[in-house]
Amino acid sequence: MAASEEPTGRSHVPVLLHEAVDSLAVQPDGRYIDATYGRGGHSEYLLSKLGTAGRLLALDRDPAAVGDARARFAGESRFSICHANFADMRVVVQGQGWLGQVDGLLMDLGVSSPQLDEAERGFGFSRDGELDMRMDDASGETAAQWLARVSEGDLVQVLREYGEERYAKRIAGAIVAARGREPILRTGQLAEIVKAAHPRWERHHHPATRSFQAIRIQINGELSAIAQALAAAVEVLRVGGRLAVISFHSLEDRLVKRALRQPVPDPRIPRHLPQPALETHPWKLIGKAIRAGKAELALNPRARSAVLRVAERVA
Repeated sequence: MAASEEPTGRSHVPVLLHEAVDSLAVQPDGRYIDATYGRGGHSEYLLSKLGTAGRLLALDRDPAAVGDARARFAGESRFSICHANFADMRVVVQGQGWLGQVDGLLMDLGVSSPQLDEAERGFGFSRDGELDMRMDDASGETAAQWLARVSEGDLVQVLREYGEERYAKRIAGAIVAARGREPILRTGQLAEIVKAAHPRWERHHHPATRSFQAIRIQINGELSAIAQALAAAVEVLRVGGRLAVISFHSLEDRLVKRALRQPVPDPRIPRHLPQPALETHPWKLIGKAIRAGKAELALNPRARSAVLRVAERVA
């Protein structure tokens, strides 16, 4: 869920492409899932490593992404796409008959460049557009609709918790005051309200960045979806299967670390006795967290906050 606002002027560039896919130790005849298709960069590279017996299932909640996949991989018998939130991954995989049989699972939690760059999707503010922010723009409440009804107290909480915005109370007050004068319907309009209310901000960062991130997370239920997907990963993967997750801010990465972290030994149990919680822990971390190198950052500034964590299912 990248928060940066630099327009790229080109199609989506997959972040940590080789590092993420290679970390899955792809087997030519294996079964793999790209739980966040986006615009297919990771899927395309993963397919290049599969043989004729290999299979790749992709998921995305954005109808535009699903349309892209069906056009891009039309006639590719090894590939299939499902219009679904990865929070529902267990149900999708069970319907596929793959539950507990998947060799590798990739989750890129970032917002795709087309979503950020298309003004009318309302994810960003580099260009003015409708204040939508829905990942699935065919269902659910828009950001404009939510801002029109949310209480000031709830708005403060969302800005503080999901945006880690220190001036949440001041910004929320400004938004509520502004909506009392006229409806807030455009991204540029919201960005200017936040900017006027914000007393100071980091250099090279728009003062509305954290607020837009927070509202987007709220509208799409992103953190709960990530938690559900991480819980489902244990059932989806076979023992020995690998999980690779790319996160873009501390809230996401915290969920990933919490899901994959080895439980702390119970100090009440003597060291020479087995630790039941440790014996049943399903994950073994593979290597350290990986970040984009200088070469990738030069080509794709949006990769600067990306963190890749890899784990293997061991139980």
